[in-house]
Amino acid sequence: MARRVDPDAFVVDFPTLFITVDWIEQHCPVPDQFRAGQRMELYDWQAWCTLNHYRVREDAEWQPENPLLSTAFVHRWSQIIAPQKTGKGPWSACGVALEAAGPALFAGWAGKGDGWACSDHGCGCGWEYDYRPGEPMGMRWPTPLIQITAFAEDQTENIYRPLRSMIRQGPLSDLLKVGEKFTRIVDVEEGRIDVVTSSAQARLGAPVTYVPQDETGIWTKENKMVSVADTQRRGLAGMQGRGQETTNGYDPTQKSVAQMTHQSKAKDEFRFHRPPPANLKYETRAHRRKIHEYVYRGSRHVRIETIDADAERLIAKGELAQAERFFGNRNAAGSGVWLDAAKWKRRAKRREVPDGTPIVLGFDGSDLDDWTALRAETQDGYQFTPTYGPDGAKLPTIWNPADWGGQVPRLEVKAALAELMTRFVVVRAYMDPPYWTTEIDEAAAEYGERRVVRWATARPVQMQAAADRLHTDVTKAESTFTHDGCEITAAHIGAAVKEPRPGRRYKLAKPEDGRKIDVAVTSILAHEAAGDVTAAGLWPEPEVSSKMVVFRNRSRAGRR
Repeated sequence: MARRVDPDAFVVDFPTLFITVDWIEQHCPVPDQFRAGQRMELYDWQAWCTLNHYRVREDAEWQPENPLLSTAFVHRWSQIIAPQKTGKGPWSACGVALEAAGPALFAGWAGKGDGWACSDHGCGCGWEYDYRPGEPMGMRWPTPLIQITAFAEDQTENIYRPLRSMIRQGPLSDLLKVGEKFTRIVDVEEGRIDVVTSSAQARLGAPVTYVPQDETGIWTKENKMVSVADTQRRGLAGMQGRGQETTNGYDPTQKSVAQMTHQSKAKDEFRFHRPPPANLKYETRAHRRKIHEYVYRGSRHVRIETIDADAERLIAKGELAQAERFFGNRNAAGSGVWLDAAKWKRRAKRREVPDGTPIVLGFDGSDLDDWTALRAETQDGYQFTPTYGPDGAKLPTIWNPADWGGQVPRLEVKAALAELMTRFVVVRAYMDPPYWTTEIDEAAAEYGERRVVRWATARPVQMQAAADRLHTDVTKAESTFTHDGCEITAAHIGAAVKEPRPGRRYKLAKPEDGRKIDVAVTSILAHEAAGDVTAAGLWPEPEVSSKMVVFRNRSRAGRR
């Protein structure tokens, strides 16, 4: 059975509990506004997310003696990243109602004449659903234990308020008795829906069958919500339960629960995020309108003019990134970030750099904890991570101590530098001395003092100027700067934050979650070297021969 949701986007051609969407629309009325109490019709994106959450494995085997051992569902977790006011809260409330009183568990494959009748499950609405042969069937949980969870009590209202309204105005009032802090499932002993926050530590460790987590984009290690998320996932695992999270776009500098889920490689997690086209710039008013029209597509209650106005108010207060997260559905970095990861990503344009090309190098070294890296840049502003190694091994010149027994392999770094000095025309290398003073002295003696330059990043004025140079050349419209799209470099760029200093100055720092920024510093050094070489006119001139292009230095700079 296939349900066409949106002909331009969503076609459901996999086995799933199709009954879930129909059950929700029958039992969960519109919670508020002028249509309060009227029949719910899920938006296309809401139906898509529901049907994916209840997607059933094609080889699922029904075990009637213990249905939880069927392990029927493809996804044990769902994440929805969508803008504010698009309908995440009411959709989550529908999911809670379904898990509490509806056909939320797999009950085998339908045969001829199989169906669902609400009268068999304590509901007096009279609704019935006829399964098609071969369609997955649903059943109720024997003891639903549900925790609606958010960082603060007012955020739990995003889900619990529409749930209360749905129950009071619809047929679920036969099965669910609503209170201010919890809802009792009247025909199931011990079954209940609780509302919990980070302060409810005792209840957070309880076994649960379903957990909707709201606004996980602000759940961080610092506010102790990462441990809340971990605790609840363990509670679900013990009951063979499942859960889902909803959030606005997250700040990629904060390492939130939303970010960890979004970047997870787990194959049993469904993720729904519909970011706008990358070429549209949120800071441009005309583009912003197109972004809002794109990300709110299908949420028929939303008036785009209102969203435009709300975004304008935030931007006027200097909160561009917050407006872009809230209304633009992008994971935009906050004001403390040094360089927006999305803007860095847009400069990626990978290409090969032939041996013999004139380049500059940047080097930032460590010993036990931080990373060590070499980055290169060409005369035309292409930055890349070189490779090294015997027999074409092509190992990247980035070293994580954890991959080398806890300490940076200094002989590997030395061998890589020697190979780069041979393969390319290295005009200049800016190298940060701490921890590597001896090795840099040796390199300067071998390759020349004017080629290997000790460039200390601990100088605040010079380092901020170098950081500002790279930031400007990445973000200005007419810049020709490009890079290779190195994922490690992008992660380090995205992690770097500005630590304020007196006199409107800043220092680049690691975020509190422990992510690294060393390759970002290396990129700054490489770009600074390239700019200084250009200013000094030290790039070698190409000299064309009948067989190849060779390069000739215009000055004695760089010779020993």
